[in-house]
Amino acid sequence: MIPAIASDLQVKEGLVVDMNAKQVITAVLGMLLKVLVAIFVIVVVYKGAVTAYDYGYRIFQEPPMTESPGVDIQVDITMGKSALQIGEILEENGLIRDAHLFYIQNLLSHYKDELKAGSYVLNTSMTIEEMMEIMSADPDGAENQE
Repeated sequence: MIPAIASDLQVKEGLVVDMNAKQVITAVLGMLLKVLVAIFVIVVVYKGAVTAYDYGYRIFQEPPMTESPGVDIQVDITMGKSALQIGEILEENGLIRDAHLFYIQNLLSHYKDELKAGSYVLNTSMTIEEMMEIMSADPDGAENQE
């Protein structure tokens, strides 16, 4: 009987060894998965932060499309256009890079709700602020479309 008990013990020890190996493998794979998830989250947060910073920086420091002297482009803004729609018109005409950025800049500027309908000659070397100043002024140089 003693040899039978010893052989059972070896089998049990073999199972214990197998369980420990499975536990170690499971623990290593679990840790690897956690590290990969952490790296993924860090990369996503980093890319999001860089994108947000760049966009935020552009809100206050967006350069003109071209250097001076630029190109004069006539745009017609009809009554009832929102700042975003005006931004889309300017973007389509190559005067700005991003209509949404124009919209945000307009919201944060003192030209909010001041843009007027009319026909304007704008230049690709103008900043968004300069364009908003022209489009919010009384249209003595612009043909007002009231």
